[in-house]
Amino acid sequence: MVAPRSTRPRPPGSKADYVHQVLREEIMSGELSAGAAVPQDEIARRLGVSITPVREALRRLESEGLISYRSHRGATVSELSSDAARELYLLRGAIEGLCARLAAERITDAELTALRELHEQMLREYEAGSVDDLAEHSRRFHDLIARAGGPALLADHLDALWRNHPVPSTTSLWHEPANAKRFLDQHGALLEALAAHDVVTAERAMIEHLDEAGAARNARTDDSG
Repeated sequence: MVAPRSTRPRPPGSKADYVHQVLREEIMSGELSAGAAVPQDEIARRLGVSITPVREALRRLESEGLISYRSHRGATVSELSSDAARELYLLRGAIEGLCARLAAERITDAELTALRELHEQMLREYEAGSVDDLAEHSRRFHDLIARAGGPALLADHLDALWRNHPVPSTTSLWHEPANAKRFLDQHGALLEALAAHDVVTAERAMIEHLDEAGAARNARTDDSG
């Protein structure tokens, strides 16, 4: 069951928007963990709304891949299976590898500067032991590369993939120091390939980076299974 919680101030917009926003934040923060039940009547009571906007919000969350429906359990927070995780990272590797290859051809000095500044910020955060924002900054790093390489189509496809299969902050691989160090080294290698306009190395570096991230994610999934 979902733990009781005081009703939040309701922002402007519909009641369904409000419920959607609250539940999405709770899922992404890890407050509602993977596999947790999301009973409609309890959500309605906790947030001070009727069942109708809760149902609408849950439908939206289902379309975003955050909620699933199970027999005899109703709505639950979606869990990414080992097979789904493998496919997700393979798909990311295909899309982002191509983005990196195209970015190596097209990237501007301004885009390179933005990437370097973000990478340096992440290095400082890692050295200071501040990991809370590393995952979000990594997503920004990947998005900058995608926008540099595939602004017409690929970047939007990647954004949709992220939105439909988000990783709650509490389960981020970036919270583990060994992973963070390895990923930052890989980001540095990517930056070097992009600055050299080396299309082959940039594509290979991105694919290998995501292969390693996928392997780390699968190892964690298998261990918890």
